[in-house]
This record gives sequence, structure tokens and C-alpha cells, in this order.
Amino acid sequence: MRKACFPGSFDPFTKGHEDIVRRGLTLFDEVVIAIGHNTSKQSLFDLNARVKHITSLFAGEKRVSVQTYSGLTTVFCEKTGCTHILRGLRDNKDFNYEQPIALMNRTMASIETVFLLPDPVLLAINSTIVREIYKSGGKIDAFVTNPAQLVN
Repeated sequence: MRKACFPGSFDPFTKGHEDIVRRGLTLFDEVVIAIGHNTSKQSLFDLNARVKHITSLFAGEKRVSVQTYSGLTTVFCEKTGCTHILRGLRDNKDFNYEQPIALMNRTMASIETVFLLPDPVLLAINSTIVREIYKSGGKIDAFVTNPAQLVN
């Protein structure tokens, strides 16, 4: 069984993230969406709200689960039986950031990383920008499916 871990802070989980998971299901038998605690980031949306939001998006898909973790992603993968890490790449900047992490993960735990490019329509969506729009009172419906679930 091929099981992939899709790690991130997902603050918020955007339509781009959703696209990567749905297309990842064509490559893997199961995808674990792993919401990690990133010590260098301060979250805007509550962790429990993020878990509920993401779980609701995949409620009809038994091959997707949502879990939280702290520590190394490779350790989480080993504990959950994930053989691959799934990541989305929007541009060269993402690749330059993700490549050394992927190489180190492979060295530390023999876990391969699979990179997917998002649907071109979703290419510009960025969680940091979505958070700024939200904090400034803007609507984020175009970038996040059912965003009201994050604040209710």
C-alpha cells in the first residue's frame, strides 16, 4: 500500500492544498493530511478549527485522514506508515525551499518526496496572502472552500 503524508501548517487549508490532495489520491492509496506545529509560525486559525475544516472537505473520501503532529515529519511518517511525502510546488522559490528538505528526508528516513504542480487556476493562491486578506477584512471564499468553518 502506498501511503503519502501531506504535511503543512495549513493556516488556512486553501483550494490549492485541496487540489494537491485530490490529485495525490490518483497516485497513492491513502493520503494523511498532517497538520504540523511549526515553531517559526504563529497560527491565525485555531488548530481544532483547521482539523474540522479539512476533515469536512474530505468527509466522503475514506482514503484521506487528518492528523496533527509536532517534531520531525519523517518521524511522523514512520509512525503512521507513510512511505512518501506529498508536496505542491507553485514556482522556483517553492522548489528551492523544498528540494533540500526532500533530500534530507530521504537521507534520514528513506522517505521519497513527490512534487505536484497545482492547477494553473490555483497557482497564485498562497496561505500567507490569504491570511492577510482575512485579517484586513477581505473575503477569502475564492481561495478557501467553506472558510466560515474556520471561524465558527
